[in-house]
Amino acid sequence: MLPWAVQSPGSMQDLSAKLEKLLSEAEDCELVARLATDLRKRAHFARLAVDLRRMAHEIQTTIKLRKPNGP
Repeated sequence: MLPWAVQSPGSMQDLSAKLEKLLSEAEDCELVARLATDLRKRAHFARLAVDLRRMAHEIQTTIKLRKPNGP
């Protein structure tokens, strides 16, 4: 996990918005990768999608860590 993810002062709403944006961008990159005819571009957008999903996963983990342990 990235150190800034736990220590960042952003609100839960900010993190949720960033999460949604990353997931949306990852989907877009996956679509472009599937439709690309140039193999280099296809590989580039596929890597971008993987990186974006990894970042989204880190934000999801941060959100879970910040949630109170209440009922």
